[in-house]
Amino acid sequence: MLPYKTLFFIDKQGAIPIYQQVAERLIRLIQEGRLPPGAFLPSTRELSAILELHRKTVVAAYEELARQDWIQTVPRKGVMVSPNLPVIKPRSFHGGEGTGAFGGKAGFVFPHTAMQPPPFLPKAGHRVVLNDGFPDSRESPLPLLLRECRRLTTGKAYAKKLMYGASSGTEHLRDALATHLAGTRGLAIKPDNLMVTRGAQMALYLAAALLIRPGDKVMIGSPNYYFANLTFEQLGATLVRIPVDDQGIDVQAMGAILKKETIRMLYVIPHHHHPTTVTLSAERRMHLLELIREHNLAVIEDDYDYDFHYASAPILPLASGDHKGNVIYIGSMTKSLALSLRIGFMVATADFIVETARLRRIMDLRGDNIMEEALAALLDSGDVDRHLKKTNKLYRERRDLFCSLLDEKMSDLITFKKPDGGMAVWATFPPGYSIEALSQRASALGLLISDGAAYRQPGMKVFGIRLGFASVDEAETREAIKLLRKAADA
Repeated sequence: MLPYKTLFFIDKQGAIPIYQQVAERLIRLIQEGRLPPGAFLPSTRELSAILELHRKTVVAAYEELARQDWIQTVPRKGVMVSPNLPVIKPRSFHGGEGTGAFGGKAGFVFPHTAMQPPPFLPKAGHRVVLNDGFPDSRESPLPLLLRECRRLTTGKAYAKKLMYGASSGTEHLRDALATHLAGTRGLAIKPDNLMVTRGAQMALYLAAALLIRPGDKVMIGSPNYYFANLTFEQLGATLVRIPVDDQGIDVQAMGAILKKETIRMLYVIPHHHHPTTVTLSAERRMHLLELIREHNLAVIEDDYDYDFHYASAPILPLASGDHKGNVIYIGSMTKSLALSLRIGFMVATADFIVETARLRRIMDLRGDNIMEEALAALLDSGDVDRHLKKTNKLYRERRDLFCSLLDEKMSDLITFKKPDGGMAVWATFPPGYSIEALSQRASALGLLISDGAAYRQPGMKVFGIRLGFASVDEAETREAIKLLRKAADA
C-alpha cells in the first residue's frame, strides 16, 4: 500500500472543502502513475483512519471521483482505479524541476516570436521617466469617463449594452468617431468605414493580417516603428526598407522600387514619423498619393498622435486625399486621452471593415461596450475636444522647456530638431557612442530612458532614442535633464 499519510497534505483552514482536497490529491496520484488503472484504493474506513478524517469526508471524496469516472466500485472487492484509464509510467522526483505540470518548459515544439527589447517598465529606483512619448496620465479626463460609466451602469439599458455589441465597435461610438474624425482630420466617412479596436496596435495587426501572406514584400521607412516591423515579419513578410530623412520617407526611392518589384503593402507614418518625429513634406505627400493611385498600392497610414501639434495647423492625413480607397487609416484615442483605456480605430472602405471585423471576431468577439459608450458620450458632449485643447497648450509648454534645457545642458552630446508636434524628441548621438551604457548609468541615478535597442535597424547610419517630454512636469523635466547630464559625464 502507498504511504498515503506522507502523500497527503490537508489544509483544514483552507477555502477548498476537505473532501475535495482528498479527491484532487487522489486524481493527481492517478495522473502521476502512482495509482495505475485497476489498482485498489484503501476502503473509506482505512483511508479516514490514515488521514485522521471523518469517514463521511472520505466517502464524499470517493463519490466525487466516481462521478468523474476516476474510480469504480467492484462488488465484494472494494474501490478500484478505473481500468479504462491509460497506463502512465510513474515519474521519479528530481529536485529543482519546479512544481506541478507547468514547472518546466513546454513538452512540445512551437515557433518562437522574434526577439524584442524588454518592456519599458519603471522600477522602484526610478524617480523620473523619459518614455517613448506618452501623454501625462495625471491630466487624463478619467473623472469624466467614470461619470459616464456610472450613468450608463445605472440606466435601464445597462444589461443590453453590456451583453451585446458588434465586433467593429458600438454603433454609438462609431457614429461619434466618424463626426470627430471628419471635423479634425477631414475624413469624409460614415460609421460603416470605422472599426473600433483595443488600441492602435490591434488595428495595425488586423489590417496587416488581412493583407499579408508569407513571402509578400512590405515597404517601410528606415528607421521605423519597431512593433510594426515585428508585426509584418511575424506574418511572414519581407521588409523593403526606404530611407527616412528630414522631409520624411524617400518617395522617389519608393517609386523606383515599385517599378521593379511587386510590393504588397506600404506602411507609412507621414504626420509624426516614428521614431524620428519628422513630417512628410507637401511635395512628397502629393507624389506619394500619385504612386498609390498608379500602382493600386495598399497603404496602412499610422497616425498615432495626430491630435498634438504646436507650430501650425496639423497636416491632413493621406487618407483625407484622393487615394481611390487604397489607404487604411489607423489612430488611437488612448494617446489622445492619456488613459489606460485601450481604444484605437481603423478607417477603411466598408468592405474591408466587414472582413476585418470577421477576422477580429476569431480572437476577440467585441470590445468593452461600456467604455466605448462612455467615450462616445464624451465625444458628443465636447469634453474630448476641450481636453485636447487644454493638453495641447500644456504639452507645447513642456516641449519648449524640454528642448531649451536640452540645448543648454546636452548640446555637446545630443543633436535634435525641435518637433512641430507629438510628444517626444528624437535625440541622436555621435557615431560609436554607447546609448546602452548611458541608459544604464542614468538608471543607476534614478532616470529611466531607452537603451536604443528598438531603434537600431539595418541601414541606419545615425542612432538615437526618443525622449518623451509630455508626461513630465516642469520639476520632473529639470530633474531629468540634470540626471541625464550627470550620466553623460560619469
